[in-house]
Amino acid sequence: MIKIGDKIPNFTAKDLNGNDFDIQNYMGKKPLVIYFYPKDNTAGCTIQACSFRDQYQDFTDLGAEVIGISSDSVASHQKFSEKLALPFPILADNNHQLADQFGIVRNLGITKIAKRESFLIDPKGTIVYHCNSVDTQ
Repeated sequence: MIKIGDKIPNFTAKDLNGNDFDIQNYMGKKPLVIYFYPKDNTAGCTIQACSFRDQYQDFTDLGAEVIGISSDSVASHQKFSEKLALPFPILADNNHQLADQFGIVRNLGITKIAKRESFLIDPKGTIVYHCNSVDTQ
């Protein structure tokens, strides 16, 4: 599991439009808030996404970008984002590779999901804050 002070892993993933999202395009430019969530269109994940949406301007005013990640498909992310009018990218982690790299996979027996955790990354790619007890309320 990565921790405060560690560099985030280099990764690429598909965004909600099916385009390649390369984290290296953000390194050296701005802070990032990366939040993992279990599943599109569930009560807690909808509340969480809407909270980031409603505070998105505050993040961008501080120079940061928000990125959501879950194991749902690109098509699911696209519908979820459109439904909630999310202004930030959501990445598809279908094979749980990103959640594994961040050390936040929850194994539920027949399936795996990402734990609901958030990371603040400085422009150099170093984790400066990790919230592992997110309350969607």
